[in-house]
Amino acid sequence: MTDIKKNRKTTIYDLAQLTGISASAVSAILNGSWKKRRISPGRAEQVMRIAEQQGYTVNRQASLLRSRKSGVIGMIVPKYDNRYFGAIVEKFEAMARARGLFPFVTCTSRDPDLELEAARNMLSWQVDWVIATGATQPDKITQLCVQAGVRSLNLDLPGTLAPSVISDNYAGAKALTSRILDNVMRHKGSALPLVFIGGRGSDYNTRERLRGFLDAHSDYRVAVPDACLLPCGYASEKAETALADFCSGPENQLNGLFVNSTISLEGVLRELSRNRTTAQPLPPLGCFDWDPFVTLLNRNIDMVKQDVPKMLEAAFTLIDMDNTTPEIVQIPPLHVKA
Repeated sequence: MTDIKKNRKTTIYDLAQLTGISASAVSAILNGSWKKRRISPGRAEQVMRIAEQQGYTVNRQASLLRSRKSGVIGMIVPKYDNRYFGAIVEKFEAMARARGLFPFVTCTSRDPDLELEAARNMLSWQVDWVIATGATQPDKITQLCVQAGVRSLNLDLPGTLAPSVISDNYAGAKALTSRILDNVMRHKGSALPLVFIGGRGSDYNTRERLRGFLDAHSDYRVAVPDACLLPCGYASEKAETALADFCSGPENQLNGLFVNSTISLEGVLRELSRNRTTAQPLPPLGCFDWDPFVTLLNRNIDMVKQDVPKMLEAAFTLIDMDNTTPEIVQIPPLHVKA
């Protein structure tokens, strides 16, 4: 065996020459179908070892022409700035690679124009699937995918034109609100209205969490003033400002807080620490999100942890089945006590 000259890329025909078997047999070994050809494991291992030594790489364009599949799966994510989306990306990449797929991930900063641009770019690379995670306009992404003949799936935020896998936001928020109200009752002797802060009133998840928040209050026969509903966006600075404005109202009472993400929680804690000494307790507090560093605050904070492994398992079950039915799969979140 001699090395192929390195002034060009190694081809299947080069490997056939080096190994003494046909180019079609080399191709079968490299694409994993060698068992059907009754090629021995020893010969298959030899070819793969030589291919690696020669720096052989698959010609994706040629493979695509033959199989009509690229083996690439794309994911659009809104942010990298909290553990939830970071965990989604990490689990997505691991599960894609386990299936022999190459994961292609891009962040769009919750910008609807960037989301569509990212989808177009992924489609130009002929991905097999596009996973739209937390997208502001999931149906527009699906429409682009349909036009290109590519399948799509929504994760975290649902759409109406493709399958969606999301957390059970309503049930999770209602249970979290009930725990915070119970905490208020222990401290103040009766259930009193909480403040809901963070998230966008225009997105599905926030609307469902608000619905669970209000229904939990209704179960406790507690009315919630409109002034207590502060879906001010996810940025920590916006949450900080919204809470400061609320607390400046002479008639507003801060009995407890439902915080709609750890990003918003940063701003809430900055505002609360500004107006309290370390000896003063925080008001009863819950967060629909999770970060282990909250335990270092040494505070009594309830948290909802979205079940990322089960969400991704459900998503890849749909992908493995080639299921494009526009259904919503809801995964129960987990309760975590900080």
